[in-house]
Amino acid sequence: MDIGRKRRAQIILDALAKVIPRPQSELNFSGEYELIVAVILSAQCTDARVNLVAPSLFKIWPTFAALSWAAPEDVASIIASISYPNNKARHLVGMARKVMSDHDGRLPRSQAGLMKLPGVGRKTAQVVSSVAFDDQDALPVDTHVFRVANRTGLVRQADTPLKVERGLKRVIPRGMWGLAHHLLILHGRYTCTARNPDCRECVVADVCTYYEAVQRLPKPIAGLDPAKGAYYCATRRYYFDEPASRTDRAGIVQLSCPKCDSMNVYVSKTGRTSKVVRDYRIDKPSRKTSKDAQ
Repeated sequence: MDIGRKRRAQIILDALAKVIPRPQSELNFSGEYELIVAVILSAQCTDARVNLVAPSLFKIWPTFAALSWAAPEDVASIIASISYPNNKARHLVGMARKVMSDHDGRLPRSQAGLMKLPGVGRKTAQVVSSVAFDDQDALPVDTHVFRVANRTGLVRQADTPLKVERGLKRVIPRGMWGLAHHLLILHGRYTCTARNPDCRECVVADVCTYYEAVQRLPKPIAGLDPAKGAYYCATRRYYFDEPASRTDRAGIVQLSCPKCDSMNVYVSKTGRTSKVVRDYRIDKPSRKTSKDAQ
């Protein structure tokens, strides 16, 4: 559907609000201490896993003061099943110590102040300031928001979380930024998933640029014989096992026929085209640090 981004945003958010009755964080927490700990733990990890692990941490270290006296290795042993446990343990203890030493045991209320805490990047600061302090300027972009915003065409092929955030803020009214964050996260978590998006059940498919591109892909070919080769070139009517590759006009690397260089290639086992449409992922942080993802 050829519509402007502001109109697209209105349609998408209205549709999602009708099918997501409780657009809120799925992390379990009570108070600002548990919130910031849970959000730090959630970087590159599922909320479900955090909800399983965090209660044990809160039982041992129930406050900023208690956590500030913890040994990072002890914290790491409690959160061992969380991604990047050693780094996150150091961040948590460092964060608690700075809150105690510089802020009298209370979180700073500004995003800038939060981002000075160990382990707190832009996304974590925005989540905490939005949820804990009702910060109307926050529109946190996690991997789900990043993917959904790009796929649906809410932003124009934005390749960093900051670009996505700025793009969304241009097309979504300021008073809806917090709501939009939760709607896009939940839609990405349960419907517009990374590997197998459920486009048939998606309530915004009619205005989704990703779905439109998928619909334009060549239809499957029936009756291909995998015994003759893993791939089939429909241009040369030729089977082969080792494909070449080409970059198409959209800048996407596609499989191609090793004989004629055609991208009209199908997977013999499924009969489906090998062509892919542009998709979007936030690059994972290195194991040296997880703060950039936060």
